[in-house]
Amino acid sequence: MASLAWLLIPLFAAIGAAIWGSWAARDRTQGDISELAGYARFREAMDRADGERQREKAHSGSDAV
Repeated sequence: MASLAWLLIPLFAAIGAAIWGSWAARDRTQGDISELAGYARFREAMDRADGERQREKAHSGSDAV
């Protein structure tokens, strides 16, 4: 009976490795596409904010002496 218990340990390890391997090899391209689209929206928003700051700086009136 004890030898059977020792044989179950590698069996459970093999099943766990198979589950982990299938999870690690899953297709993650959908997540990459949405992440890249979010990053592009972030860059566009930052460029707009930077443009607004440049316009405010140009029309600040602090140069008038």
